[in-house]
Amino acid sequence: MSLDRLLAGPRSRRCVAHTLGALTLSLAALTSATARADDCFEQAAVYQGVNPLILRAVAWHESKGDPAAVNRNSNGSVDVGQAQINSVHFSDLKRLGIPHRALTDACVNIYVAAWLIKQKMVKYGNTWRAIGAYHSESPKERDAYARSIQKILVAWGELLPAAR
Repeated sequence: MSLDRLLAGPRSRRCVAHTLGALTLSLAALTSATARADDCFEQAAVYQGVNPLILRAVAWHESKGDPAAVNRNSNGSVDVGQAQINSVHFSDLKRLGIPHRALTDACVNIYVAAWLIKQKMVKYGNTWRAIGAYHSESPKERDAYARSIQKILVAWGELLPAAR
């Protein structure tokens, strides 16, 4: 099924775009065009000031790192690319000069994910709550998502298991 067909259904919209965000994403899109796919996680993380391991874990959790992943959710929204950028962000990204089709580019997708995580870090601080909010602002879903990312990092040997 094509991305356009998946996007034909209803989708929610919200406005979170800021002038700084526009500049950041525009520069990221230009930079990512020449970046090697293997370097995108590191470059996007440095660019946004987020942990590259978090970006990698998010991409692994969302799609097992599949840059071509496209999924329709039960609420009618669509997730695109390896970081499964949700269609709720499409209108904001369009205003910033990033069309939804660009999210199928692995580097653009990771840069946008880094930007979204950074937005949550601005709101919640450098916390697991911010990482969980990448998926959902709902506390139950947010906390479950953060635990999923923690488990991936523990499995990779990048994080010690939490003491119980």
